[in-house]
Amino acid sequence: MTQNTNNMMKHNYCVIMAGGVGSRFWPFSRTDKPKQFLDFFGTGKSLLQMTVDRFATLVPAENILIVTNVQYRDLVLEQLPMLQSSQVLCEPARRNTAPCIAYAVARIKSMAKQAGETQANIVVAPSDHLILKEEKFVETIANGLDFVSSHDALLTLGMKPTRPDTGYGYIQIDSAHMTVDNAGTCKVRAFTEKPNLELAKKFVESGEFLWNSGIFLWNLQAIDAAFQAYLPEVANIFAAGSEALGTDTEEAFIQEAFPTCPSISIDYGVMEHAQNVYVLPSDFGWSDLGTWGSLYDLSQKDENSNATLHCEARYYDSHGNIVTLPKGHMAVIQGLENYIVAQADGVLLICQREEEQQIRQFHMDADDKWK
Repeated sequence: MTQNTNNMMKHNYCVIMAGGVGSRFWPFSRTDKPKQFLDFFGTGKSLLQMTVDRFATLVPAENILIVTNVQYRDLVLEQLPMLQSSQVLCEPARRNTAPCIAYAVARIKSMAKQAGETQANIVVAPSDHLILKEEKFVETIANGLDFVSSHDALLTLGMKPTRPDTGYGYIQIDSAHMTVDNAGTCKVRAFTEKPNLELAKKFVESGEFLWNSGIFLWNLQAIDAAFQAYLPEVANIFAAGSEALGTDTEEAFIQEAFPTCPSISIDYGVMEHAQNVYVLPSDFGWSDLGTWGSLYDLSQKDENSNATLHCEARYYDSHGNIVTLPKGHMAVIQGLENYIVAQADGVLLICQREEEQQIRQFHMDADDKWK
């Protein structure tokens, strides 16, 4: 790596959001060890570890921040031993993505100030995405960081939809306003959250809509100004504790101040209001891995479209199932079609794939029963 590349990289920061509980993957994902800490595909690495690895060539290790719930601090450090404890930002309460990102931005502002730097280019990503085309992903992020380094812009990555999925948010592009110096990047016309099936079909047919990946890029000045303009109450909370950030008093400040933040997403709080929002249409084999259904779609299948993870399975007159049991266990499945069969930590789930939206409720009911 050249000295010039090193100099460019030192201005790059990565914020990885890793505080979710992953309830839609119950019972495999549990409150004490949610999906971002699990090895879904038997690769030997969790989704969080795979996420960090993707950014290793673009962001110095010391510029990677993990924002998570306080109960997962030790788990993060156990899985990411290359990070210092100060790089794990712990939320004492869940307040959605806007306060999470505002906290990380405030810390980066403090880090840049201490380093005597004025430039900071930031990529924000969830910890539980699956990326199939790693090299293409890195290339796309590098292009995005280059774009935001010289533009007053809030950039998001949009994925070309392959089906009218009602589980994703959509971004309408303004193809009439393409940027000149970053081919393919264009202004955002509108955001739409998880439309119904009829509307999703119209979106896909129009060719004007992309899936919202939840991956964002911006420079420090642009996102700082956006928080001040559209979520001033959140910006003011962290501005009041700016002197505490990066010191021994940070944890006490966050414990008191963070729970006072409103619970609001970055999409609702900032992106849908800002005028300088751009999208970079991308294709790198992306999935947010949010449900058993999305995992089924991505998994290898046998001649009867059955997917088997971690275990052995024998299928008789069965089609379209996904089965995962602890390693070393075997399932014998007869007469099932389009089912989820998952066992973990003493819980066995058997659920129709088309009814998987009920799993979150199953999780809550089981927790109440077995407390």
